[in-house]
Amino acid sequence: MKDSELQIDRSCHVLYSKPCKKEILAKIALHYPEAERETVWEKVQRQYAVFLSDWRTDLGGKKNFHNGVGGTYDCIAFMSYYVVCKAVTSFREIEEMEENLILPTFRKLKIVDCNKPFWRKLMYKAFVRAKSGCDKWHDYEMSVAPYEIDKPIYYEFTACPAAEFAIRHGLTDIMPALCNVDYASMELLHAKLVRTTTCVDGCRCDYTICGDKDPYLKGHPEYRDEAGFRRNR
Repeated sequence: MKDSELQIDRSCHVLYSKPCKKEILAKIALHYPEAERETVWEKVQRQYAVFLSDWRTDLGGKKNFHNGVGGTYDCIAFMSYYVVCKAVTSFREIEEMEENLILPTFRKLKIVDCNKPFWRKLMYKAFVRAKSGCDKWHDYEMSVAPYEIDKPIYYEFTACPAAEFAIRHGLTDIMPALCNVDYASMELLHAKLVRTTTCVDGCRCDYTICGDKDPYLKGHPEYRDEAGFRRNR
């Protein structure tokens, strides 16, 4: 099945990104003999179409920056792959797939050092801009705390479409593999994320961000909980 033949309402939904498709096809090739791969890929595509057939239609389509590479629809595509290929895939594999979508952008920002006030303030402004996009689309409900010099940046989501989707379809077990990339992305900016809860298992997803040399981190050691979420005490 070609992407163009996939039966989804393109007036409100978007197709998974090309990098996302590449990741899924690579894993299918890893786990299945050549004679089965096309059939498995079609099953993933059909599952994606089924998922979107009764999914919310207010996420902004291509106009919404959250629907790009590694965003909401790519998460749904990965969950489609997970449903079809659950017998052969693994938690860590899904985690790596999401990292392969998100982290290349952050690797290009190797000059950034969030231990330095200039970069920390610039990062804060980026989060404020992101909030304006959230306010426009009302998909991720986001609030950002006022900036305070020499203190960590704080923002939170009180609504997350990916988490909402996973809860609705009983796929919360795979959400840690998609959420943990937030930690890895910050580490590429000489920053650390401190998180205590997410929209999957709580009422918000909290982000406290500081430089990786900040003394604040000593009081908030990181660990993995039973579900696989990276989080902090």
